[in-house]
Amino acid sequence: MVRLSIDEKIIEACPQLHIGLISCEAKNTVSDALLWKEIDYEVAAFKNSYAIEKINKIPAIQATREMYKALGKDPSRYRPSAEALCRRIMREMDLYRINTLVDLINLVSIRTGYSIGGFDADKIVGDITLTVGTTQDEFEGIGRGLLNIEGLPVYKDKLGGIGTPTSDNERTKIEMKTTRLLLIINAYSGAEGLGEAMNYMVTLLRKYGNAKNISTEVFSVRY
Repeated sequence: MVRLSIDEKIIEACPQLHIGLISCEAKNTVSDALLWKEIDYEVAAFKNSYAIEKINKIPAIQATREMYKALGKDPSRYRPSAEALCRRIMREMDLYRINTLVDLINLVSIRTGYSIGGFDADKIVGDITLTVGTTQDEFEGIGRGLLNIEGLPVYKDKLGGIGTPTSDNERTKIEMKTTRLLLIINAYSGAEGLGEAMNYMVTLLRKYGNAKNISTEVFSVRY
């Protein structure tokens, strides 16, 4: 499992933060029809349960937005990825079909409200630190070009930023050739619900990604 450290600025802004780490070996595919049946079911259930103006009140999303505000970032301009997915659903827009490993991560985000980082572990260099983005950081968001991550919580390896709750970085993204995964579930709302989300993710990884050698770990800023 990767070594993770957390900046004091993050701890001060969100003392209840818990981070779920999942690493495994997996096999990616272009798409999986059975997975998309599960996604379609979850999308229909979400539409029946929420109105678009209530999305930012989902506990995990609300907590991520509060974290942004605490660090001086506008969460309505730089939306957490889980919120962006849910808003896309309520606007009757089709979800992006990326690849199976990314699609199942999005499914967990829709169900739980957590913004989840998904990385090709072989592209990560050295240990990881969760810190706060600065004006000096250059960060190429996946499909977004250069992203201003000043004031965003950001995971960095030896070479720079790899992921924020708004977007992960092109450099470490999951591709068809990816065989080793690192997933990071950001529970800014605290420990409640994180274990269930991690178990659900592991179930999907085994079912649709033929995942093996799975390791899980929970970090808390209290320890």
